[in-house]
Amino acid sequence: MIDAQSEALRPPLAMLPGFAALRQRSHWIVAFGALLIALGAWALGSVVAATIFTVYFVAISMIAAGVAEIAIGFRAKSYGRLFIWMVLGLVYAIAGMSALANPLLAAGILTLTLGAALCATGVLRIVLAFQMKTGSAWAWVAISGAITFFLGAAILSQWPVSSLYILGVFLSVDLIFCGAGWVSFGLGLSQHRQAP
Repeated sequence: MIDAQSEALRPPLAMLPGFAALRQRSHWIVAFGALLIALGAWALGSVVAATIFTVYFVAISMIAAGVAEIAIGFRAKSYGRLFIWMVLGLVYAIAGMSALANPLLAAGILTLTLGAALCATGVLRIVLAFQMKTGSAWAWVAISGAITFFLGAAILSQWPVSSLYILGVFLSVDLIFCGAGWVSFGLGLSQHRQAP
């Protein structure tokens, strides 16, 4: 907890480096947030297309990671490390190319993995909640774990059909909330600019 003395010593927001430049560009920040919200709304209306886009993004990221690992492997000092980096890079690149070749199959695998990970995370949170001391926020941790578990179970219960839309829904919601955060930040900056 921050005490009153250290709070009093903290400089005002307007004195922080770069704040003036951000304040002058607040309308661009709001526009960027609005663009993210619009993209999220579009993705929510076209969840299958958004799911395929998500798979393409993951696939291209895997290929880039594979190429980077192969490049790092060439800088290795020993042949053993070179071999390991090359194998890891090739596995990533091949998996990425396979996802590009068959995005619906990749969406199914990613959705299955996501549902299983949510279920496992939910169970671990519930176990953690019952190990917490009484009087702490154990109930909130348990509720969070239950919600996470049931979300994962709902995804798995509808699999493989859920693989057509789940990744797109997650992308849509993330874009909308991220955009709302940027809009809020930009509006806060513009209000600060208008303050005397």
